[in-house]
Amino acid sequence: MIYSFRDIIPVIHESSFIHPQAVVTGNVIIGRDVYVGPGAAIRGDWGQVIIEDGCNVQENCTIHMFPGITVLLKEGSHIGHGAIIHGATIGRNCLIGMNAVIMDNVMLGDECIVGALSLIRADTIIPSRSIVWGNPGKIVKEVTDEMINWKTEGTKFYQQLPKEMLEGWKLCEPLREKNESHQPQPKTYKTWNEIK
Repeated sequence: MIYSFRDIIPVIHESSFIHPQAVVTGNVIIGRDVYVGPGAAIRGDWGQVIIEDGCNVQENCTIHMFPGITVLLKEGSHIGHGAIIHGATIGRNCLIGMNAVIMDNVMLGDECIVGALSLIRADTIIPSRSIVWGNPGKIVKEVTDEMINWKTEGTKFYQQLPKEMLEGWKLCEPLREKNESHQPQPKTYKTWNEIK
């Protein structure tokens, strides 16, 4: 659902897919080929949210800020299920793990990976290509080429998803019994533990 706030209407590129059960409010700019999943709340009421091309904001994420702040997700950022971004800048091609919390004025460099359930405290500056883990989040090592290639390939699935959703997604009634012809075979993909 898309809402204006104080007459400010979100700007969303036509190639992006915003699930109707997501809520985008006010001063929000969303670029090309962005996927926003159901349950996501992107609130540009007190400040601005900019989501650059090729990002994804997965199910039940929250993006918000203190008054006067701009939240920036740079190109190719991948925000995992349930994560919270509050007043932070997320660098290009970063991966934010599921249920991670990135607090106010955090500056996350390009190509960082933040572990699931991690908390990055306010005003923290993280250099590019860092792996951050824990609560509070600490830099545990550098991102390798293999890791960032894995992340980039995974994000490509989400960059293709808006087009696929716009072309082939619709409300339906469920089948009452399994029909094998309707069940495509899933693509295989390495897990995080397989690329370390």
